[in-house]
Amino acid sequence: MMNALPRPAAARHAVADWFAEQQWKPFPFQKQVWKALAEGRSGLLHATTGAGKTYAVWLGAVQAFAHQAFDDGNAPSSRRAPPAAPLTVLWITPMRALAADTLAALRRPLDDLGARHAGIARWTAGARTGDTESGERSAQSRRLPTVLVTTPESFTLLLARADAHEVLRSVQLVVADEWHELLGNKRGVQLQLAIARLRGWNPALRVWGMSATLGNLQEAMETLLGPREPDDAGVLVQGKIDKRLVIDTLLPENAARFSWAGHLGLRMLPQVVAELDQAGTTLVFVNVRSQAELWYKAILEARPDWAGVLAIHHGSLDRGVREWVEQGLKAGTLKAVVCTSSLDLGVDFLPVERVMQIGSPKGVARLLQRAGRSGHAPGRPSRVTLVPTHSLEIIEAAAARAAVRAGHVENRVSPHQPVDVLVQHLATVALGGGFEPEPLYAEVRRTAAYRGLPRAVWDWCLDFVSRGGPSLAAYPDYHRVQPDEHGVWRLTDKRLARRHRSNIGTIVSDASMVVQIKNGARLGTMEESFLSRLQPGDCFIFAGRVLEMVKIEQMTAYVKRATAGRPTVPRWGGSRMALSTVLAASLVEQMGLAEAERFDSPELRSVRPLLELQQRWSALPVPGVLLVETLRTREGWHLFMYPFAGRHAHIGLASLFAWRAAQREQGTFSIAINDYGLELISATPRDWADLLPELMRLDEQPQALLQEVLGSLNATEMSRRRFREIARVSGLIFQSHPGERRSNRQLQASAQLFFEVFQKYDQDNMLLRQADEEVLSQELDIGQLLSSLRKMQTQRLVVKHLERPGPFAFPLMIELFREKLTNENLADRIARMVLQLEDAAEGRGPDAAQAEEKRSRRPRHGPPRVSPPEPQTAEEQAAAAAIKRDLDFSLTPVDGKTVNRPRRERKPSRPLPLL
Repeated sequence: MMNALPRPAAARHAVADWFAEQQWKPFPFQKQVWKALAEGRSGLLHATTGAGKTYAVWLGAVQAFAHQAFDDGNAPSSRRAPPAAPLTVLWITPMRALAADTLAALRRPLDDLGARHAGIARWTAGARTGDTESGERSAQSRRLPTVLVTTPESFTLLLARADAHEVLRSVQLVVADEWHELLGNKRGVQLQLAIARLRGWNPALRVWGMSATLGNLQEAMETLLGPREPDDAGVLVQGKIDKRLVIDTLLPENAARFSWAGHLGLRMLPQVVAELDQAGTTLVFVNVRSQAELWYKAILEARPDWAGVLAIHHGSLDRGVREWVEQGLKAGTLKAVVCTSSLDLGVDFLPVERVMQIGSPKGVARLLQRAGRSGHAPGRPSRVTLVPTHSLEIIEAAAARAAVRAGHVENRVSPHQPVDVLVQHLATVALGGGFEPEPLYAEVRRTAAYRGLPRAVWDWCLDFVSRGGPSLAAYPDYHRVQPDEHGVWRLTDKRLARRHRSNIGTIVSDASMVVQIKNGARLGTMEESFLSRLQPGDCFIFAGRVLEMVKIEQMTAYVKRATAGRPTVPRWGGSRMALSTVLAASLVEQMGLAEAERFDSPELRSVRPLLELQQRWSALPVPGVLLVETLRTREGWHLFMYPFAGRHAHIGLASLFAWRAAQREQGTFSIAINDYGLELISATPRDWADLLPELMRLDEQPQALLQEVLGSLNATEMSRRRFREIARVSGLIFQSHPGERRSNRQLQASAQLFFEVFQKYDQDNMLLRQADEEVLSQELDIGQLLSSLRKMQTQRLVVKHLERPGPFAFPLMIELFREKLTNENLADRIARMVLQLEDAAEGRGPDAAQAEEKRSRRPRHGPPRVSPPEPQTAEEQAAAAAIKRDLDFSLTPVDGKTVNRPRRERKPSRPLPLL
């Protein structure tokens, strides 16, 4: 029975009764959030995945705002049904795929609570994303629900409505779900600006963030809430509950001492299948979509009886396919799903008992997020099993578990004053009722991203949206926002308004192309850059099927099922994630344990032969030590260095070191990098040990170092590529117009034209400057590069001169060979090297006299003479065949046989120019 006088106390009683009816008891952190919301405070809730964060914030909102349904003067009468409560809560989710599940979770208690409380009975709930049906959109245009689940992009679209102020001024609470996913990118900046706009209309607005995987909690909260007065500080709530997390590793039978990236993948397949057979519903995570396709196909070939209960899920699949997989997971009808980050977040799949991670998660936060997909409920344990794809990843697994136990999680930092997002926001606000420059300038500076925004940058942005800056002033299309007679800046051109609304957002990726069976079903989308390289008749893997290209028409790739041919694996952009600094530090600590002969974990015991051999031939990169190795081979003079700074920083370091080495003596260098270290090869003699002080020099002036880094790379070309994304976000170019979608080639051509015009006629253009800054911060990780150089100054330098590549140097050499050799030649080369190195490790190689005689025959200058290859022994042939199977993970059985057509030969990487 409803309460006669619905006040806050009545709402609290209704929630308490509902909890008791579910046989639940609120956790202390949930009560803490309810109390803070009732007091009108904002904050951040950080709690384990599956702990009950959603109900903490949602039911707190219901208790805080239920009574306001009657404060608008529209109390229900006996003569007519009460009107629905106005829009009160905006629930922001980072992925539109999560909106439906989030909405279902919010609606679950709403009906029951409405029966107990008249104010709650007036609440409605809905979602608005890119997937929302047109009929529901039309209904929402007339009246929005009380709680609206939406994305940052759809939230910004609401701000672009002419009646935005009237529609959104009733909002009392904004919730940023999975805040860690938005914090470190431009979508988070977009949300900061939108919240600042709402706070200008309602100073009492409450803002709450939710996350399970953040390291810098205080900074994350301050970024979401914006600068605040000391007496209005946010509330940081940490939900600590007794939830068991199991992290184990699927160890290979024999961890090879000489391993390389990916070499264990196929060899682990039988063990993966055996583990899946024993477990209930399992999510098998991989880091890139191409690997998802390969593992799905490999598992299905190993267990064809799992057809129908084994599925694949990633962002390029058609929405209908993804929804079918998600429903199967919820219903518990699927045995396993091979997936990417598309299933990382928020969705509650209660039947999932276990998670498997193929390859390194590359970060502690990502590991925790994925582990939380299993046992997604209070009281249920979560289990994640790490499946290494090479021997050094076994050590990473032990490092990840140690970091989790120590509570070490990566920090996320907001981008600093991105001009392209601000320009887009100005156009959006101009559409949503217009703005006056001075009040809006103050409003923008109340966000963390634009705190301290210089007046000169603000004036440049105003000039850019009003006339396109000095170089575009003659073109009417860039006169987007103009002040009216009252000094209010508005966007009045209907054509430009439609175009802006169609392109709101900061998500920029390779243009997509529809993949469709000829005269059949639509399978999903793939990157245009990959499909445009294929010729009719070429084969590739997509949606778990081997497909043959038929033709491309109107941004659609028509395909048919392949009957023969080895598939080409799709390579999606941004496929290589860098090792995080937190995980790298934990990894080096594991090396220290090995040096102290503390092989306590099963992972370290598994790789003990590798680590002991590395110590015997060289040394271990332990905390406080920078290990450098030098080697001379028939390729030239090698330098190996192990900063453990991640691949993005290593490419910048390697390029910088090569540039500095060339200042002393001209030369050409080849570069190889991985997450652990870097390799430089000089074709001419180099005394690398003598060069080290100059290579690792740290300039007192940071600007001088930046110029060296940019000078060592093709920085202009890198900035050109980055500029295309900035041009799209800022509104210079458009991915789509009403009724038209532009191809990636058209976008690139347009962006390149603007880039060249600005470089020639408008060198002070802020968008050009931003392109350079993003190259340094995102592609080269300049912050980590500088940190690494500073760290090198404090580390003890250990230089080892190798007779042969050791276990740490070997994978770097293979990275370079991959660029130069086909799989057949690479397999032969690796097999020969591995057998020779294993013989040397066991003392079976040539004796010292023979080795000295061989060295004496080397020329003094120039690379060593290359002898003709000796015929392969039977052992080498068998090893080469096994290695080739690992390299050709994508071989496709056809009619019971494996088609072994050689792949298209790759061109070798272009070496650095002479300097």
